[in-house]
Amino acid sequence: MITMKDIVLEGHPVLTQVAQEVQLPPTEEDTELLKKMLQFLKNSQDEEIAEKYKLRAGVGLAAPQLGLSKRMFAVHFEDLDGKVYSDGYFNPKIISHSVEKTFLSSGEGCLSVEREVPGYVPRYARITLTATNLAGEKVKLRLRGYAAVVFQHEFDHLNGIMFYDHINKEEPFSIPNNAKPCDVVDLD
Repeated sequence: MITMKDIVLEGHPVLTQVAQEVQLPPTEEDTELLKKMLQFLKNSQDEEIAEKYKLRAGVGLAAPQLGLSKRMFAVHFEDLDGKVYSDGYFNPKIISHSVEKTFLSSGEGCLSVEREVPGYVPRYARITLTATNLAGEKVKLRLRGYAAVVFQHEFDHLNGIMFYDHINKEEPFSIPNNAKPCDVVDLD
């Protein structure tokens, strides 16, 4: 079972590196790891389990956050329209995105960052992503709003980018050009 002690924190070199492609079809070891990453997210959102194992709630987890240079991540969340995203993805690629931007008005957080980082994180309002999912199927996802933000946050981890790298250093709360907030229901 993955716990917080398995998650590497900012400053770890793998968090600033471009992760390696995963061989396809994935090995049994990579598939099992991705399943465990998804289970961690489910556990982190279960109050009893999270309290028992001192887990911080998360909606996404990328392999580099476990200190592994592998292009894979898991997500587990419900968007504002009630659509549930709960799967793992190997070698995701963003194949298109909108000109319009969006951001979370509450800012973003990260399991690898144990401090508040105030500011708006500009993201594309809509993206199209391709990947191989846990079932081994090639998938193409059209994501918008909160779902697009979550996937871009995890995708950035595969490219050595932290969410705060996007924040305007001079004016952290300046609204990015061509952007509207996609307010999100808090996990709490």
